[in-house]
Amino acid sequence: MTSGGTVNTKTARLAAAVIITICLLPLYSYAGQGVLLDSGRQFRFAEHYFQKGEYYRAIGEYERLIYFFPKAKEVELAKYRIGLAYLKGERYQEAIQAFKLLTDEYQNSAYAIKSYFGISEAYVCLKHYDEALINLDNLMTIAPDQESKDEANYQCGWVYLEKGSWENAEICFDKISSQNREKYRLKQLSEELEKKKLLKRKDPAAAGLLAVVPGAGHVYCERYKDALVSFLANGALIFAACEAFDHDQNVLGGIITFVEVGLYSGNIYSAVSSAHKYNRDEKNRFLRYLKEHARMNISLEGPRHDQAVLLSCQVLF
Repeated sequence: MTSGGTVNTKTARLAAAVIITICLLPLYSYAGQGVLLDSGRQFRFAEHYFQKGEYYRAIGEYERLIYFFPKAKEVELAKYRIGLAYLKGERYQEAIQAFKLLTDEYQNSAYAIKSYFGISEAYVCLKHYDEALINLDNLMTIAPDQESKDEANYQCGWVYLEKGSWENAEICFDKISSQNREKYRLKQLSEELEKKKLLKRKDPAAAGLLAVVPGAGHVYCERYKDALVSFLANGALIFAACEAFDHDQNVLGGIITFVEVGLYSGNIYSAVSSAHKYNRDEKNRFLRYLKEHARMNISLEGPRHDQAVLLSCQVLF
């Protein structure tokens, strides 16, 4: 009896173990699926979001890769892509910070060099041109090869063009080595820059002097509607003031005169401002023309993690 009971007990335990094992199989399967996630799969998942333009989701996945696989070969590229995602997402300060962290950690690596260009692009987007130039100057100091130095000089030239400093831009372009001058099509760029001499400019002092006659300064700046408004408004107030004084309404005449003095001064100030705006618009128009016809676009995208690092150039025709 005892022997039979022991057999039954063992059989029951075995059956229970089988049932528990069957119940736990889905959990083991799920855990096994989790083990299949590696740094390469995680990086490709982050890239999936990046390529779709969902940059902030991509940043989260790149950071997840860095956290869980800190020794993986994709880590440096993931850190670079974080900076690039911030840049493309127009969060420029975060992009600068991310790129700087990479340059501090990896020094003169290929992606560190590319990060310097990313930092400069972010500064230009923020219109912090001096900071962009300082950053590129730092790159030229530590650049490991002539290619990087030439690219830095080329980018410096374009930053100076953004500032409207044509002479400094040409100095930077002239520093590019002879073997890369054809690559950056400097001959064509130089010919296009010569056209800046044909830019129409308005002298702010002349505009202010002409504005002594209300509206004349605006006509000089080719702002004809503003000229008409200024002429009519000032003319009407001057006429009203004269009429008031002619009819011995001195208080009313004084009030109108006070208003007219402010409007007349505003007319002169507006004419001077219009000249500056005209020159700024002409510069921006010419800069857009240069970008469309003579600029080499340097891609910051970078290759996949299993490819060599290259700077991709694109010529705009």
